[in-house]
Amino acid sequence: MTNVDRAWRGTRNDWRLHLLGVFSVAVAFVCLLAALLVVVNVDGVRERWSQTGRASVYLEDGATEEQVAAIEGALRRTAGVGRVRRVSSEDARHEIVGEGSDEVLASLPSEAFPASLEVELGDDSALTLDKLAAQLSSLPAVDEVETYRSWSDRLGRVLNGGVSAAALLALVVLAAVASVVSSTIRLTLERRRIEVEILKLVGATDAYVRRPFVLEGAAQGGIGAAAALLLLGALYAIMRSHFDGALGTLLGYSPRFLPWTVSLGIIVVGALLGAAAAYLSLRRLLTS
Repeated sequence: MTNVDRAWRGTRNDWRLHLLGVFSVAVAFVCLLAALLVVVNVDGVRERWSQTGRASVYLEDGATEEQVAAIEGALRRTAGVGRVRRVSSEDARHEIVGEGSDEVLASLPSEAFPASLEVELGDDSALTLDKLAAQLSSLPAVDEVETYRSWSDRLGRVLNGGVSAAALLALVVLAAVASVVSSTIRLTLERRRIEVEILKLVGATDAYVRRPFVLEGAAQGGIGAAAALLLLGALYAIMRSHFDGALGTLLGYSPRFLPWTVSLGIIVVGALLGAAAAYLSLRRLLTS
């Protein structure tokens, strides 16, 4: 009988115990995967904003039509500028207030919302936003130029904190998985103590006795990680179906699930961790 057959027979006989172990492993991995999912999407927004070729040129309240038209014309003639869109105070008010129910914003007059020129650079433009912003900021009719670089920097700081938190959570989760698998394998060993003693009496080595338990531990870790991915995928699909398209347009980014390489890596890590936990837990229990 092969090691796989022995592991399958043992799992089938103690399926309730193994099912409880898989469930516990899945719960632990869901916490870690949820943190990774947040980190991946925050990094996506940060990368999108850091690479965006977009700037908002906010105009002074007293800017004349001639001044605005001159700036707009100069921007359209600038090499590397792909698109220029004028947003009046009324347009800005409509975009911000929209059909929302915020009575405070709705009560504000159009003059409370600054007019602007929305500038987008071409994909192959050699012009940088910093250079463009410096040139525009010196014009008398321009109040401020927003390149959204500060938001990218803030997201970068948030991302660094998220990575640190995810790393700490990973250590906790891995320790929890190792503990769950180790405890489960110890219990299965006790339930099969008579079988193990018979094998030892007929000359079976510790390695021979240990192998099916190691395979069972690997299966627990791998299946638990896969179950966590399926559960998180279902939760992600529910969230994605309720995601506001307008918010995605505002952010310039739509949520995405974990890359398949990360998902596959999590399953492999779960299997390896389960096998290692099972091996170490039995090393001290089995004696020649």
